[in-house]
Amino acid sequence: MQLDELYRQVIMDHYMHPRNKGSMEGDVISIDLKNPTCGDEITLQLQVKDGVVEDVRFSGTGCSISMASASMMTEAVKGKSLPEALALSTEFRKLMKGQEVDEDLLGDLESLGGVSKFPARIKCATLSWNALERSASSLAE
Repeated sequence: MQLDELYRQVIMDHYMHPRNKGSMEGDVISIDLKNPTCGDEITLQLQVKDGVVEDVRFSGTGCSISMASASMMTEAVKGKSLPEALALSTEFRKLMKGQEVDEDLLGDLESLGGVSKFPARIKCATLSWNALERSASSLAE
């Protein structure tokens, strides 16, 4: 099996069987974002305790890239400190720009690297990451 095909399967698996989809009650940070270009919408909820992402959920609608990226992002940041989660976001943005990245840090997120060849889809892939960054900045205020 070719690497591109494997990456497509990972993306479709996250789209068809999203991880951490749903909502949380209680003391959570909630950010709603919309991609006006294509209509993708996401609500990201973070539960942070002592600077660590204890839980994260997302809900919304959108294309396979947007929803798969959100699912993969929630898996990647759960259990990480906010600085670690933001460092991962920075690395993901480098991936979206087609730049060299730390493959060990990104793990399965690297499967979204092909999106960088389609500039119109980059906003889809980064929507949930934008919500993560806004959530982190709201905590810093």
